[in-house]
Amino acid sequence: MAVMRVNPTRMELTRLKKRLQVARRGHKLLKDKRDELMKKFLELVRRNKELREKVEESMMKVHSSFLIARAVMSSEVLDEALMFPKQNVSISVSTKNIMSVDVPVMNFETSSDNEDDIYPYGYATTSSELDTAISTLSRVLPDLLELSQMEKSAQLLAQEIERTRRRVNALEYVLIPQLEETIRYITMKLDENERGNLTRLMKVKDMMLEQARQAAANR
Repeated sequence: MAVMRVNPTRMELTRLKKRLQVARRGHKLLKDKRDELMKKFLELVRRNKELREKVEESMMKVHSSFLIARAVMSSEVLDEALMFPKQNVSISVSTKNIMSVDVPVMNFETSSDNEDDIYPYGYATTSSELDTAISTLSRVLPDLLELSQMEKSAQLLAQEIERTRRRVNALEYVLIPQLEETIRYITMKLDENERGNLTRLMKVKDMMLEQARQAAANR
């Protein structure tokens, strides 16, 4: 690991030690965040799988009923029956925060509370399969919205997990080892300088003692 280009001084050593403490604390917090995000993500994936299977089963039923309705009804009658819907659906999208990630929350409202308003036609000229298809589609709408909400949430959480993982790795394998190596380098330099100073002091002391002995001998 490359050593940072810094001056090997005690002030720099103190600064780097504080920076190392912050890096280690940040590394722990990011690891905890990553683990919690993974837990939330896996919960979403499990729920998403269950909901997708349920929605796909319902949509297959809707598709099958529409095919039968088209087979027993003429295209003109079917198109006319579905041309003017009686019920409107409005969707509102808000957000909620999961571990600093804003994920969507979808809600819907219908223009009428009357369940019969989902059928925009009379029953005389249409088949029961068309009724089945429309009623099934009406019931599956909340699940469809929840599924889209979950899939988008899972996507956003996956992106945040990847970003957090890169930060954890950068701290764990780059910054923290680099700081530790630089601190060791500065510590070695300071110890080396201290030993050099001590050696010089001892030589000066020896010289002073020699001068003192010579001065005493010349008296």
